[in-house]
Order: sequence, then structure tokens, then C-alpha cells
Amino acid sequence: MIYLNKHTRIFTAGIALLAMLSCSDPWEEHSATTDVNLNSTLNQRITATAETSEFGALLEETGYDKVLAGSKTYTVWAPTNEAMATIEADALADASAKKLFIENHIALTAFSSVTEVDTLTVQMLSHKYLEFKNGSVMADADVVTADQYASNGLFHIIDKALVPKQNIWEYLNTDASAYAMSSFLIDLNEFNLYQSDSTAKATAALMPELFSDSLTNSFFTNVYNLNNEQNKYTFFLMEDEAYQSEVQKLEPYLIKSNEDSTTTYASYFTVRDLAFHKAIARQNLPDTLTSKFGVKVPIDTNAIVEEVQLSNGIVYVMRSLDVPLETRLLTTLIEGEEPSGFSQGDKRGNTYYREKEDPDGELFYDIMVQNHEVPLFSIYYNANNLYSTTYEVYWRAINDIQSNTFQQRLRFGGTIQEDGTVTDPIATLDYTDVPPNTYEEIYIGEFTLDQAGMLDLISLIATNTSSTGANTLTLDYLKLVPVIK
Repeated sequence: MIYLNKHTRIFTAGIALLAMLSCSDPWEEHSATTDVNLNSTLNQRITATAETSEFGALLEETGYDKVLAGSKTYTVWAPTNEAMATIEADALADASAKKLFIENHIALTAFSSVTEVDTLTVQMLSHKYLEFKNGSVMADADVVTADQYASNGLFHIIDKALVPKQNIWEYLNTDASAYAMSSFLIDLNEFNLYQSDSTAKATAALMPELFSDSLTNSFFTNVYNLNNEQNKYTFFLMEDEAYQSEVQKLEPYLIKSNEDSTTTYASYFTVRDLAFHKAIARQNLPDTLTSKFGVKVPIDTNAIVEEVQLSNGIVYVMRSLDVPLETRLLTTLIEGEEPSGFSQGDKRGNTYYREKEDPDGELFYDIMVQNHEVPLFSIYYNANNLYSTTYEVYWRAINDIQSNTFQQRLRFGGTIQEDGTVTDPIATLDYTDVPPNTYEEIYIGEFTLDQAGMLDLISLIATNTSSTGANTLTLDYLKLVPVIK
């Protein structure tokens, strides 16, 4: 056991008290002081401080002197007069720009320099989000003097002005609007890639206060909202020659009803894989990034023409960005336990959605329809975003209940008639054996799509018999693998 003598205990207690005082929050303690500064508002203090008088003058010009004289609590990061003198004219070009500039220095509630976390993400009145690091750095500005409090908040004096940056969407609409790739993205404000896009835009128009702009562009709806200030993104913007090359590479696989539609969809499938949901500094860019849709995109940093730091991420302007078709054309996986419907007859009592383990202990889910007594009974599926090419078809179909082998087949496309028959299919594959206790993936055959898009009817068909055990259906998954032409 360790004993402390009297003097050691007093010294230790003194150190602990000093540590508690040094870690306290100046804003929480300010009301307990008798400092005369508490008799002044933020506006009065900033204007009266010699170092920040120019910023104070701009507060008055924009009307924000009245805001900072109110009863709400604010934090202001006020640039020095020297910092104000270095601001480029464009940042204060008109009344709107001046207002946005001021708003980018003010946050609601108090943020003192004493904090338990290394970095605070602060929402400014400009709706931009800036990082307050260790209480000593705001964005890229150093805090010269911290924790100057007033009756309605705090202000910190900083050595650089926090000039508002554009976000990625603003940049694409202004500085980068001449690029063909930017023009295409902007056009998606009006063009609907999918039926759901028009519904989304109509919903956003009816309830803008709820959905803001998140549904106003087909890229926002289906990929990422590049106008969102709360998240960070990395976006690769290709120069025109590189962009057109990638679009032309995809056009044979996205053939639609006319040439314009083909180009539109090839353009979309090109750009959708070039946005990533995090800001990645150049020195941290890997050789390959995987898109939201599972496409592996090779990144050659030597092809970066320009790096643009923006309020919600980074744009890299690329001289070239070659995504191989082998990785661009994604395999479609259809889960057996997720059917879109069934053929004639209510066979819910014979339909089993199973959760099982294979011989290796791997968990899987599948569907089995057994003892239904309906010849040619079918389970229906669909698939989106298929390419105009040939597909190789594989399945995993597990017969672990019956000791006999049964057969089933696949049909792609067609129209269901009133009597339940299906006419004009694209392809009907041969019956394939499903032997007992086979867990391997099996090649079934192939079919070809002339036009890209949705295949809304894929049928898994039982044999043409009512015999129990002979017309069972089972499916873990279907795999449709596109073939490069």
C-alpha cells in the first residue's frame, strides 16, 4: 500500500483543482463573473474591438449588427482587419455576396475553445459546415484570440476570412458548366431517367420544406445529392474528350428505342460511378475506388488536371478515366426468396421461405414450392438496369428435402395473358435437373436482350405434371452475367 504524506496530499489536491479550472468552459462560467463585457452585445464588442472594426462595419452594412444585438446565443469567428483587406473583390461583389460572407462567420449557440473533442463540425448561418479544430483553428484560419464573450455569446478573432466556398453542385453549374459532363448532369433537372424520378420531383415540388432539393434532379435521386452541404463527396469530372470516349464505349450496351435515349442512358451509366460518399485527399486516393453501384473505378492520379476544394468535398478534373467494360458491366443477382409474383392458384400453403445452412456452415435464404399439384406452376421475378447484350445464366437451386431429382426451367420476357399463359418470350431455356444435395452454382444457358432496361417477367417454371415431388420448384439465386461484345 502507498501512503501520501500531508504535504504531498495538499500538493496533489492543488494540481487537481488547477486542472479542473483549466478545462472549464469559459462560456459556462461567464455568467458567474462580473466582467463589464457582459453588459455589451456581440455586435457592440466586435465593433468596439480595434482588430475587428472592419468586420464590424460590414455587420452594420448587411444588417447583421441587429442580429448580433438580439437575445439568441451566437458564436462569431471575426477576421482581423488585415484579413479583411486581403479578400478578393468577388467575395463582396454585391449585397447578396456580402450577406453570405457574413453568415459564413456566424453560428447559432456557443462554441468555446474548450472542447472534449478534437474537431467540431459547425453549421454556419450560411448553411455551410465548417470544422472547428482543437478550439484553435476554424476551417483554415488560426484563432488569434479566443473566447471573447458578450451578453449573447462568444467571438473568436481569426487571421483569415472564411470566404464561402461553392459546393460541388454550385461549381458544376457555374465554373465547370462548360464541360459536357456538367451539362448532362444539369439537364437531369428536367429529364427523368426512371418513372420514379418524375414522382420524386413532383413530391419535392409539393413539399419543398420537407424534401428541399434532394429530389429535384435525377442524379440526386439515384446517386448522391451533390448540393447537400451536410455530407462530403469526391467527384471526378472528365474533360470532354475523355467523357465522350467513356459514353461511346457504353452505348452498344445501353441501346434504347432511339439514338438520343441511348446516348442519355450511356451518359448516365458513365457518370453515376464517378461520385463517392466521402472527401478523399489526393495523397489518400487509392488505385481503385468502388462506386455506390459496385463498379471498380481505376484512379490514375497522373491524369488529374485540377483539384478543386469545395464546401462539401473535392472535385478532380480528369484528363482521362478509363473504366474497363469488364468492371463497368455489372452482374445482376436475383434472390430466389424475393419473387414478384406467382402463376395461377393460391399456393401459399405450399410455399416455404427458408433460412438454412449449407454443408460449410454458410447461412443462405431461398424459396421452395412443394406438393402444389399444378402443372407448369411458375414463380415470377424481375430485374432492372439490364444491358443490351447476351447474358450467361447461372443458378443455385438446392434440393435438400427430396431424395429424387426433379426439373425446372427459366423463361425470360413475354406477356401474361388472361388465361395465365405467357406469349412472345425473349427466350425459354431447357429444363435442367435439380439433383439432391447439390450446393454448387450451375450454368443454365443464355439469352440476348436487344434493348437495355427492365426485364419485368422472368419465370421459374415447374414441369408439366401434377405429380407430387416431380413439380417442385426451388431457388437460392439467379445470376445474370453480361457478355462483352
